[in-house]
Amino acid sequence: MSSPNPQAKGLLFDMVRCSGCRKCIRACLETHGFPGDPKATTELSATAYTSMVEKDDHQIRNMCRHCVEPSCASVCPVAALRKTPEGPVVYDADRCIGCRYCMVACPFNIPRYEWNDPVPAVRKCDLCYDRVKTGGMPACAEACSYEATVFGTREELLKLARERIAEDPDLYYDHVYGETEIGGTSVLFLAPRPEEALGYKPILGTKPLPVLTMKQLDRVPGIVIGGSTALLAIWWITSRRDEVMAHEARAARQASENGNGSSSGDGHGHGAR
Repeated sequence: MSSPNPQAKGLLFDMVRCSGCRKCIRACLETHGFPGDPKATTELSATAYTSMVEKDDHQIRNMCRHCVEPSCASVCPVAALRKTPEGPVVYDADRCIGCRYCMVACPFNIPRYEWNDPVPAVRKCDLCYDRVKTGGMPACAEACSYEATVFGTREELLKLARERIAEDPDLYYDHVYGETEIGGTSVLFLAPRPEEALGYKPILGTKPLPVLTMKQLDRVPGIVIGGSTALLAIWWITSRRDEVMAHEARAARQASENGNGSSSGDGHGHGAR
């Protein structure tokens, strides 16, 4: 398991501070040139990289977590997805072969597919990577008036999150969601209650999913070799059995032919005498 890059950037979403104005969603839609009504954007889609729903008077935001060790990138056979040094997990549509393994591998069910496009691609938040790599910030963080969505290095965001919890312990549940889950994420969440009560469920503990995947993949060569050996043995046994049966059949036919020939010869001899 690799250590998170201390300079990698990310976001902190503070559910306590969020007013539900949805400026973050509007900014995302406008930045990417997507249609849609921010107030009606309650589900992720190929044209909605972030969404928000209200639950128990709290705003619950959903978007790519930009995992420290992303499972979507680890399963991609053509490296169409990759974790950048700056923090965002980005996608290259030109490399994508449409296998959609990333959609299956993501524990947060984030990537969406352009099902109705004749040349479909996988779509998800890229943390406004073009902005971030040139020193800017994601559009959603820039649009937030209440510091409910904050941009910074992961270390800065974790420090800020802990400070907010310490300053108002009655308002916040004492946990930074994304600090340790599945090895850590670059998008962090603060909530007033346990995350699972608000839809953010702990998933597969604290180990990065690629680590768990590799343990299983390490077994594949042995399974393949063992399976191949077993199949080869079955083939050899079957082939040898067929050869033996064919040989025995030929021998039986030959013995029968020889026996018939001997009987015919004896009859001719007696008639001659």
